[in-house]
Amino acid sequence: MPRSKNTVASRKRRKKILKQTKGYFGARKNVWTIAKNAHEKALQYAYRDRKTKKRNFRGLWIQRINAGARLHGMSYSELIGKLHKKGIELNRKVLADLAMNHPKAFEAVIKAVK
Repeated sequence: MPRSKNTVASRKRRKKILKQTKGYFGARKNVWTIAKNAHEKALQYAYRDRKTKKRNFRGLWIQRINAGARLHGMSYSELIGKLHKKGIELNRKVLADLAMNHPKAFEAVIKAVK
């Protein structure tokens, strides 16, 4: 009995990967072995960078809070320490938004901790 290779499933699997690598540079978009490797690497980067994104945003928020706090003669660490002491529970995302987009509200927070 001849061996069955199931070409339909194989082709479907390859086409799925090649469709996902559409837009890649050079042979990475249309040569099966290279496209498969590029796609696997892209998935690794995507997984890693979903974690890195969270770190990057936290760093950005801290920079924005620090800049806003220094306009009022206070450092970031002083502000966070005093917020904790006073029991004001605003996270860094909200504080950064206040510092950037609502300076009056941020000033009110700083006056509350001074």
